[in-house]
Amino acid sequence: MSETVSEAGTAAPAEPDRASEPAAPAPLGIPRTPTGDAGVDACLERLADADHLATDGHAEVYEDVLRGLRDALTALDARPEPPAPPTPYPSRP
Repeated sequence: MSETVSEAGTAAPAEPDRASEPAAPAPLGIPRTPTGDAGVDACLERLADADHLATDGHAEVYEDVLRGLRDALTALDARPEPPAPPTPYPSRP
């Protein structure tokens, strides 16, 4: 530990370097508005898990949320479309 010399010439212990200490996890307080789609809403709620993790744990949460949102978008493409209305046969002269 380093020491600093005060004006009186006596050695005083230096304060710890707090800049090198990581900050404790803290919620960002960003509201999540429900979308009405249960799958998407579950993904958005998963983001709240990052509020309680250190920064190095955020990537796992974000990747999980991204995977869930991609799955939700893929499911939209996989839904069957309603059948097209029948086309009438052309009339013959």
